Amino acid sequence: MKKITFYGRFAEDILSGRKTITLREKSDADFEAGDKVEVSGYEDNIPFCHIEVLEVSPISFDRLNDTHAQQENMTLEQLKAVIAEIYPGITELFMIRFTLL
Repeated sequence: MKKITFYGRFAEDILSGRKTITLREKSDADFEAGDKVEVSGYEDNIPFCHIEVLEVSPISFDRLNDTHAQQENMTLEQLKAVIAEIYPGITELFMIRFTLL
């Protein structure tokens, strides 16, 4: 089974279904639709759920919009700030849309 990590601050949103996408750089986006994935905390690597990948698609940082922000359970301004913090200077991302199993 493939694995993915999320910062602990996102766990509650994932478990509640409020966060339904993640934006990753290419090296962190080796998934395809149908993959069942174990989700762990980035800080402690302790698994806390499983997800199914529904879609993986490229998107540029400049094309992020309010829909993406809603799927991440934040405002567009917050989303862009988080992406800039995690992936400074990156312009090309991959959107991984998922559902909780």
